[in-house]
Amino acid sequence: MAFYANQKIIKGLVGDGNHLVTRIKNNAVGYKMPEPCQRRKRGRPPKYGERVPLASIRHKPGPFHKAPSPVYGDHAVVIKYRVRDLLWKPAGGLVRFVIVEYPKRGHCLLMSTDLSLSALEIIELYGLRFKIEHSFKQAKGVIGTYSYHLWMQDMQPLRRHQGDQYLHKKPKVYRDHVHRKIKAYHVQVQAGIVAQGLMQYLSVTEEQRVWQGFGSWLRTIRAHVAPSERVVGMALRNALPEFLLGSGEKHALAKFITERQDTDLMPEFRLAA
Repeated sequence: MAFYANQKIIKGLVGDGNHLVTRIKNNAVGYKMPEPCQRRKRGRPPKYGERVPLASIRHKPGPFHKAPSPVYGDHAVVIKYRVRDLLWKPAGGLVRFVIVEYPKRGHCLLMSTDLSLSALEIIELYGLRFKIEHSFKQAKGVIGTYSYHLWMQDMQPLRRHQGDQYLHKKPKVYRDHVHRKIKAYHVQVQAGIVAQGLMQYLSVTEEQRVWQGFGSWLRTIRAHVAPSERVVGMALRNALPEFLLGSGEKHALAKFITERQDTDLMPEFRLAA
């Protein structure tokens, strides 16, 4: 996650009115505000003050703040932290640094471009990244949200190191086809997100029915733990033939599927057609 703490990403986010909460490397360096000059000197006034290695803040004498961990899933966990507002060159301005000491996981350095957030809010927001990363992993590996292969037949191939295509120099028909291709990417992603949300909803609200229709084997099925998207997908797949056979002429979705299915590839659905 320290990869995102760079000037290009920060400038782009802040320029669009957004903020960034991320982890930074242990060798990052901040700067104090420059002291006002008593006498006018030649040259430009200094933009940065004293250099402060952020890793050294945790070793400085003085007490840490203590508080219950705001990270989801933590119970009876007390963390220690320190907060410093310093200038940072990649951000080009003042940012908030939080040095966190976790009892079992060690320490980490967090950074926020939003100075209105408290230290505990920054820690809580950063903790949510594990949920976000897991959702991306499931969307990519299980749902196939980002596994699109949509080709454009009249796309002009480029050789290696040839550079980018300049669409403003292409005919309007060609540009329209490119826009249609990009829209297909967006539709693929949005459909995958909707499908994942529906699977999560079924996992939470219909846990028992999902496990009944799972029809496969797991080494350990934990009680009172919602099934994953893969388990829900397998349950839906197993229930699809029965759904089509039982409501092929009544249900609008079943009618939509049966009219468009390929019976050569899915012989078990021939009776439903």
